[in-house]
Amino acid sequence: MSEPNEPIKYRKNGLTRGVTEELAESMKQGWADTERLDLQPIRQAAHTARRRAALSAAFPGELLVVPSGNPKVRANDTDYPFRPSSDYVYLTGDQSQDGVLVLEPTGESGHRAVVYLRDRSRTDNGEFWLDTHGELWDGRRNSLTESERLLGLPCRDVRTVRADLAAAAGPVRVLRGHDAGVEAALEGRADAGRDADFQVFLSGMRLVKDEFEIAELRFACDATARGFEDVVRVLGSDAATPERLIEGTFFVRARLEGNDVGYGTIAAAGPHATTLHWVRNDGRAEPGDLLLLDAGVETRELYTADVTRTLPVSGRFTDLQRKVYDAVYAAQEAGIAAVRPGADFRDFHRAAQRELAEHLTAWGLFGDLTADKVYELGLHRRFTLAGTGHMLGIDVHDCAHSRTEEHVDGKLLPGMVLTVEPGLYFQPNDLTVPEEYRGIGVRIEDDILVTEDGHENLSAALPRRSDEVEAWLARLRG
Repeated sequence: MSEPNEPIKYRKNGLTRGVTEELAESMKQGWADTERLDLQPIRQAAHTARRRAALSAAFPGELLVVPSGNPKVRANDTDYPFRPSSDYVYLTGDQSQDGVLVLEPTGESGHRAVVYLRDRSRTDNGEFWLDTHGELWDGRRNSLTESERLLGLPCRDVRTVRADLAAAAGPVRVLRGHDAGVEAALEGRADAGRDADFQVFLSGMRLVKDEFEIAELRFACDATARGFEDVVRVLGSDAATPERLIEGTFFVRARLEGNDVGYGTIAAAGPHATTLHWVRNDGRAEPGDLLLLDAGVETRELYTADVTRTLPVSGRFTDLQRKVYDAVYAAQEAGIAAVRPGADFRDFHRAAQRELAEHLTAWGLFGDLTADKVYELGLHRRFTLAGTGHMLGIDVHDCAHSRTEEHVDGKLLPGMVLTVEPGLYFQPNDLTVPEEYRGIGVRIEDDILVTEDGHENLSAALPRRSDEVEAWLARLRG
């Protein structure tokens, strides 16, 4: 036994500190029990159960492992805010770090689903305050019993997961890239090719959204619209506005109504708008500039909107800005009109790109070439650059690993959600266009749900037509 007042050593933030035995004993006592046993299942519990059943049916007799992931170091002893793997959230509804979903085969068909989680930190051994990730440092987490009631799943202590996986028999598939410890426990049994197929299947599961997901995306779009309104209210019509103030203003809305932004906000003013992924946001929106704002609120269940508007900072477009903007609007209208069940996924892209080729040709940017020839040769892509859209959901570029024949070479189905976002970008140093075009960048982007008989624009609360944009700016600025 240690002498009275002899320090008990522990580490916090890389420093060795000491506490007396008397303090350690005191900290073990006098804490009320906070476990809650009246919890109801989370809203998506029925949906996650159905999704796991579909996964089980696709891989009979195989052990399936889907980790949430581990914290990532930002610098020294500080981590980035944790964001779990999308497939794990899709299948469990849980957002815990270090979690692992395991589907254990129950025979030739069927699985028993179990989630391995970090249990509550204990008070009887001082873990809750001596551990650098204890409850007094990182906040309370649910007990395994609480998690079972919330998720509708058996829960086990994650500290046993590696031993349990190592002892499990039979073929294995694991979602790689999220938990090196889990992968190490399966080393020699998992196969990279089979695991790649597993990732493809998981990604493809999310192509068609259920009603829970659609409701989340609808809310994300509504909250995003409010974030754009916040930005307009701080956007100076007769004085420069820092891009980072614009970014920060939208971020406040995202944190207030959701979890975070769904991706790095693009607040691109003037010639910065010609850079597709301008996230430095270190410039200023000057009167007379166009501001290209590409931003989306990520909901607390991690579904994100992805919306872009290009706004005249002074409140009105110049004649040339309007000409370019209206061309992009016409292209977006053509693209949205092509979104319907049974259409090729690429149809909306082709329709929008064809419309932009027509406008660029009419402006004389390709000499004597016809619009048909310009489109055939892809010459318009010098100014349109990117594709016209992508799937949207729990990832901003959702279903990115799904099978080509089901996605980009596939057909649109009711319940799919995608962006339609054509743009024109005239680089500041592009000598092939008249000088007045240089430095103009315009993109308009909306989130479109494929319905049984056509489509619905989930982000329609934000105006798109140039005159409507001007009227909206004037109204919000009073």
